[in-house]
Amino acid sequence: MAENESNHMLTVERRRTERLLLRRPTTLDRDFLTELFSRHELVAHRPRPTPDTPQESAARLTRDIGHWVDHGFGRWAVEANGRLIGFGGVTLSKEFEGLNLSYHLHPDSWGHGYATELVKEAVTFSFDHLHAGRVVGLVRTANVASRRVLEKCGFMFEDEVMLHDAPTNLYTLTANRMQER
Repeated sequence: MAENESNHMLTVERRRTERLLLRRPTTLDRDFLTELFSRHELVAHRPRPTPDTPQESAARLTRDIGHWVDHGFGRWAVEANGRLIGFGGVTLSKEFEGLNLSYHLHPDSWGHGYATELVKEAVTFSFDHLHAGRVVGLVRTANVASRRVLEKCGFMFEDEVMLHDAPTNLYTLTANRMQER
């Protein structure tokens, strides 16, 4: 691999914001992910609000790592102050046109603006690096905090859709709207 190709991949695999390190997840993140998705606060807005089993968390991490292998980007492991606080970024959407934005941060890190900082970086990365035309964010109606993060980052409500047999709000941000901001 040429030097500029190697540097190019590093900008995808590791990115920094003012306070966050965003890096490609590894199997070493499994214990944290298992603990994260075992928390009731994190799964409260799911149609079936039960924590993941360790096997479900391991499968989630395997899918995230596989997305990186298959596509060269995906959800990052998110670190603040030298410690892992969650996961987030964009993946290819199977259900909707555009890239799918998602993030899951440990409840101990809520209320510090990390989600907004992560979403802003993921959006910038999506449009500037991946040349996406559209990014979608899916939020359960009761999840007011996530809705506010999306709105603060320029996403607009588009429609209510059914996802996993539950009504879900579809928020979108297009490249054109991003350029207008």
